[in-house]
This record gives sequence, structure tokens and C-alpha cells, in this order.
Amino acid sequence: MHLFKDLTRLAAGFGAFGGRVGGAALGLAVAGQALAQDLPFIGEPQPGGIALQPAHTPVAEASHWIDHMLMYIIAAITVFVCALLVWVIVAYNRRANPTPSRFTHNSPLEVAWTILPIFVLIFIGSFTVPALFRDQTMPLADVTIKITGNQWNWTYEYVDHGVEFTAYLLPREDLEANGYDQSQYLLAADEQVVVPVGRNVVVQVTGSDVIHSWTIPAFGVKQDAVPGRLAQAWFNVDTPGIYFGQCSELCGQEHAYMPIVVRAVPEADYLAWLQERGATNLAAAPGYTEAAVQVASNN
Repeated sequence: MHLFKDLTRLAAGFGAFGGRVGGAALGLAVAGQALAQDLPFIGEPQPGGIALQPAHTPVAEASHWIDHMLMYIIAAITVFVCALLVWVIVAYNRRANPTPSRFTHNSPLEVAWTILPIFVLIFIGSFTVPALFRDQTMPLADVTIKITGNQWNWTYEYVDHGVEFTAYLLPREDLEANGYDQSQYLLAADEQVVVPVGRNVVVQVTGSDVIHSWTIPAFGVKQDAVPGRLAQAWFNVDTPGIYFGQCSELCGQEHAYMPIVVRAVPEADYLAWLQERGATNLAAAPGYTEAAVQVASNN
């Protein structure tokens, strides 16, 4: 009896989720045409890809540089240790060295293999610690967005402009109508987070129920959304395009259905989008001038 009740509740939950997604898609019947992509898809996984996504923010560029540097250090250490092992195997096997030495300590060697790793760690830390401080020091924000992770969607609030919406997974049958293709199912959302290129975007991330994680690989941003806490991250996108992300913290049965889509556009297009959304305090938008607003309106 309990099992039957649990299955009934589970089916009802899926039905409610489908209704929310379907309702959001129908509500965007007009806006769907605006979502038709006139920008390239940049931040998406590639078939057979094994490397990091191309970096499109200063945070990601610094992270990638450090990752590559560490790979060179790891490769050098691995080659050195393997060479020592081969040397020991060849030079000190029973046939080549039938009478082994009986010493047990070599103070200079022991000091060397203690001191040298310390210098390696200091060298690595001289790059990673400043990069960490740069990533965690919020710049003056041109755009501030509060992001709330919910089971199982994302709510976005443009703090300075009074624009708020919730982004759900875009159903498979609505992909083409909104400018996506079938390969982008589970990546496409029915709402896009629109930001201007070349501007500092500060995101304030929290959770409403359980821990989620707002992640955009091409930005080098992965910030946990913890209920009761307001964490911050920032990015500055260098290229207009469509960038994908997903929730990266296991948050429940529909964890896989929390995609993130960021649309980076020129300032004029950003102003036009704010106007379309009925934003308040448009003068706080980056690049705002009366002339820019007229151009955005014409566009």
C-alpha cells in the first residue's frame, strides 16, 4: 500500500513538472521567435571532445593557463620518476648487480627529495593563490543578477532593473521552434540569461530548497547554490554567443533537467532586451544613453 502511494506521488510530481514546462513553453509562443538563435553556439560540448571548453572570460583563461602549467609539471615529474625506475631496474637487478650495497640512509638525497617538492609547491602557489583571490574578489558590477536554484529550475532576478523570470528545461518538441536542434536537448532552456559582452556581470547565487550548483564551463564559473547563503561569482564575456551550462550538484530526481543558457550580446541588443522585458531604471544599464535607447528601440 505504501509503495502504491509513493508511486502515485511520484507520477503526480512528474505530471506537475511536465505541466510547468509545457505551460512555460506555451507562454513563450510569441517570445519563442525572439529566442531563434542569430548568434553562434559557442559554449557547448563537442562530439569526441576531451579538452576543456574554449575560455571566454578572464576567469576561465586564468584557470586554463594554470591547468596547462600543472600538466607540464605533472608530465615532467612522471617522466623523471619513470626514468629513475627504469634506471634502477636496468642497473641494479640481480644479474647486473649481484652484490647489493647495504646502506640505509643518504642524508643529502633525503634532504633533496624533501626540499625540491616544497619549491615546486611554492612555484605553483605563486600562480594559483593570486588567481584565486582575483576570482573571489568581485569587481564593480555593470550587471547584477540574483540566481536561485530550485527543484528543478533556475530563477533569475536582474537586481537593478526589476526583471525576473524562471528558466525551465525546453521540451524536446519545442527545440526547433526556438532555434535549437535535437542534439541540444537537456542543454536548452525556455529562457535565456542575457548579458552584455565586455561588461562585468556579478551573480549572487543561492538555493531555495537543497544545494544546487550554477555552472558555465566556458566562463570558468561553478558556484554552489546553498539555501540560506548568498554566494557570489563574476564573469566578463569576450565574445557574443550562446553558452550552455547545467546544474553540477546532485539535487534530486530531476537534477539532469536544470539547464542554463546564457546569451552574450552587444550592449545595444542588451538594452533592447531590457526594454522588451519592461525593465525599470533603464538608466542603470551599461552603455545607457538616450541615443543608445533610441537605437535599441529601432532594432
